[in-house]
Amino acid sequence: MWKRDEAVRPAPGQPAAAPQGPAPMTAGAVGFRAEASHNMEKDIVNIGKSVVIKGELNGSEDLTIEGHVEGTIQLKDHVLTIGPNGRIKAQVFAKSVIVLGEVTGNVTASEKVDIRDNGSVDGDIVSPRVAIAEGAHFRGSVDMQRKAVAGQPKAEVKPAAAQPVAPQPQAPPPPGPPAGQRIGA
Repeated sequence: MWKRDEAVRPAPGQPAAAPQGPAPMTAGAVGFRAEASHNMEKDIVNIGKSVVIKGELNGSEDLTIEGHVEGTIQLKDHVLTIGPNGRIKAQVFAKSVIVLGEVTGNVTASEKVDIRDNGSVDGDIVSPRVAIAEGAHFRGSVDMQRKAVAGQPKAEVKPAAAQPVAPQPQAPPPPGPPAGQRIGA
């Protein structure tokens, strides 16, 4: 992947050039997140506000969307951020989802869904943690499923099957006079 902030490395034996400041940014260009991602050594991809994607979007890195996406978004082990200009009409599957723009469709996250101020979600949310800021818009249902503990299968609730009851053996009567007999008469 091309990274804007990587400088051309001098050949061995040549003196290194004086470091230059960051290149000027233009609208829609990869912003400060690319520089921050280089410092954190974690890739974050941006989809600019003029980009329109229709179809299936899969990835194995964190993603910020400022444009329009229709279809399906799958980032199972990564963070999806819908920026303030982002407009999503899709089914979303990610580790964590941060909404600053608009999402129409169901959102499923394995860790957290965070709808920030002025963010909007019209659809159902399935996540163990959900945060909705004051000023955010949400219409749908929330299913806060907990993760299954590793090594433990999920407990399943099954209706009891109707089984005939076998007669239980009865204990012998206590010693004493037979029933119906009077004592001392």
